[in-house]
Amino acid sequence: MEQTPASRPLVLVTNDDSISAPGLHVLTALAAEWADVVCVAPRRPQSGKSSALTVTDALRVFEEHPAEAVDGVKYYSVDNGTPVDCVKLALYAIVPRRPDFIFSGINHGSNSGTNVLYSGTMGAAIEGAVESIPSAGFSLLHHSMAADFSLSEKFVRDIMEKMRRNPPRAGVCLNINIPARIVPLGVRACRSCRGRWNEGYQRFASPLGHDFYMLAGRFINEEPDATDTDEYWLAQGYISVVPVSCDMTAGDELHSTADTYDI
Repeated sequence: MEQTPASRPLVLVTNDDSISAPGLHVLTALAAEWADVVCVAPRRPQSGKSSALTVTDALRVFEEHPAEAVDGVKYYSVDNGTPVDCVKLALYAIVPRRPDFIFSGINHGSNSGTNVLYSGTMGAAIEGAVESIPSAGFSLLHHSMAADFSLSEKFVRDIMEKMRRNPPRAGVCLNINIPARIVPLGVRACRSCRGRWNEGYQRFASPLGHDFYMLAGRFINEEPDATDTDEYWLAQGYISVVPVSCDMTAGDELHSTADTYDI
């Protein structure tokens, strides 16, 4: 049965690359094929903000009319706002009702492995999980604003449909990473690769001779032989789907921790 406007799900779309990022508009258009959509995104790029909140500055909301606007979609930007600010403001001040889904992205750049800890894209999706709203963060392994998202649109549609039929349980969201420059070979559920960033900052000197630092470095995969991680499947040309819990308790360590610390 064809959905009537009143029965269509409501989707909140956000990101960390700003309201003007192409990936945001691709994700919005795909969601709008089957849902009512409200887009609430930072006015300026907010990459690397994780689950940060703005606690001392005023947040201002602006209605936007982007050139890429999809008919029927409402667009808003949040000045000074992080991705989590966008989700919280949307839920309590903007959307007409509680969203059925929250989608974040499509990020320009990878959020695989331990990048999930730093990602503003995933911070927004995790906030959705905190609110017990089925949520997912989408990322393409290509930093350019001219990245080609069309190669993976079919798969994003399919993932959305599967989420509609079988949403993650309360408190869990999905971290979805997409290989760039190819049509993906498929989709694989997997775990996050354990890794770290090496030589994280590079030193420069200003014209006045003052030192300053810029984020740099490279990601080191500490499990290069593992075949069940997102880094492995992305390297094989597959989309990776990692379930992420907002409960960060290391459950397998509870007994040994109790043995050591309980009094």
